[in-house]
Amino acid sequence: MGEALRSRRARVVHLTHNDLDAAGADAIHRMKYGEVFTLFSSVGNFVTLLSTVVETEGRGDLLSLSDLGYQQGTERLLRKARSQGWRVEWRDHHRWEAGEMEGIRQVVDILHVDTDRCACGIAAGDFLPEDPRAAEVARVVCDYDLWKNQDPRSAILGRVLSKNRNRDYVRDRLAEGVILDDRIREEYRKIDGEMQGMIRRSLARTRILGNRYRIAFAPLYGYPSETASEIRKQFGSDMEVVVSLSGKFSLRSVPPVGHLVARQFGGGGHPHASGGTFPFSLVDRIRFFLTGETPHFHRLAAVADSLG
Repeated sequence: MGEALRSRRARVVHLTHNDLDAAGADAIHRMKYGEVFTLFSSVGNFVTLLSTVVETEGRGDLLSLSDLGYQQGTERLLRKARSQGWRVEWRDHHRWEAGEMEGIRQVVDILHVDTDRCACGIAAGDFLPEDPRAAEVARVVCDYDLWKNQDPRSAILGRVLSKNRNRDYVRDRLAEGVILDDRIREEYRKIDGEMQGMIRRSLARTRILGNRYRIAFAPLYGYPSETASEIRKQFGSDMEVVVSLSGKFSLRSVPPVGHLVARQFGGGGHPHASGGTFPFSLVDRIRFFLTGETPHFHRLAAVADSLG
């Protein structure tokens, strides 16, 4: 990675998340700048990748961060980036504390945080405010990322992007202003059959807990957003917590408190879409594999019930 960064030709390095919103934000970057050196990152790998970038000389180039929220230590790394000759801009739509924003503003050229838009929408508004193609891409991407679910094309893209192999292709089409094509539609059809089987398995093991909120818990076999959406339809839940065998969970919430719940489990995110981790022991994993249940469900329900 370090050698690739040192030998880059692109004058823009874009470090972003790894979902549809990130792909859309990267497409907007490419509409604006042409060649872009892109690093897609999980939330957990963000600081590691940023550390690698700031070890290389910036040469006056732009380091653009998007769709990744504040993490401890980023001020120090971005201060080093500036000393290495990078121009730094950060666009995000996660929840930030006032002190976090103040600290980052001192070490970047631009910080734009807007929780009402997705990261793709923020980038489109900043880079190409008069471009109808950018506006259309942002509208479709935000429809999925913000759970508006008003444009059926966004659900197709979201499902296709559940497979990382499709990310670059979809990104490249979005950069051309193309939302769907035959290849994307065919990939959607293939994935849909697999997904429906996984969702049925989750539905069969869904249980409801909570007093203040109706909280649905279920094992996750794949496709967290789509699984949570179907659970909500079937059970009329206020929150959906879908949990993988590792203990990592994805939380979707109608009341705007999901990020507050997730923070109590080492995670975070948006008020309506977030995630965290249950500290599964070996015994926890075995029990969860066999029964689809864990005492951690009750811990999370208690946390949610305590939020007024």
